[in-house]
Amino acid sequence: MLETLISSRTRLKLLLKFFLNPRSTAYLRGLADEFNESTNAIRLELNRFEGAGMLVTESQGNKKVYKANNSHPLFYDLQKIILKYIGIDQVIDPIISRMGHLEKVYLVGDYAIGKDTGIIDLVFVGDIDKKYLLSLVIKAETLISRKVRFITYKNEEWIKQEPNSGNYLLLWEGKNL
Repeated sequence: MLETLISSRTRLKLLLKFFLNPRSTAYLRGLADEFNESTNAIRLELNRFEGAGMLVTESQGNKKVYKANNSHPLFYDLQKIILKYIGIDQVIDPIISRMGHLEKVYLVGDYAIGKDTGIIDLVFVGDIDKKYLLSLVIKAETLISRKVRFITYKNEEWIKQEPNSGNYLLLWEGKNL
């Protein structure tokens, strides 16, 4: 769907990289290696995003490091569009509406760092019926044409190991709906 609106594959990859997880940072050559594309194609798109104020940069040694500008007026709208594009809303929304003791949902793995691999990794925290969750995930996989892997934790278990890493993206937080 989004490929119809955004015809540049490079631009779409950059949107995923930077707007899925606002803590993601990258530099030109690293992106070229990650995307397996030329530095010129990536530089062109980075310059467009930077010129529009959607990306900010900082120097780290001899590298220019890019990061999403989360104070840009369209940042959260773009992030929502990207989350819909990968289908997270198809997984999370039904689970949230039907599970009364869900406390948190995290996106982890490749999508948390902005890589579109087709496998969505999620962490659910709360008192969760795993069989019911599995049935919802199977339905969502069919809808979004992506594989969904998940792990569940009781709140007490999660508190003991909750990471501070940039590879975890909090998608939802609430108390006993």
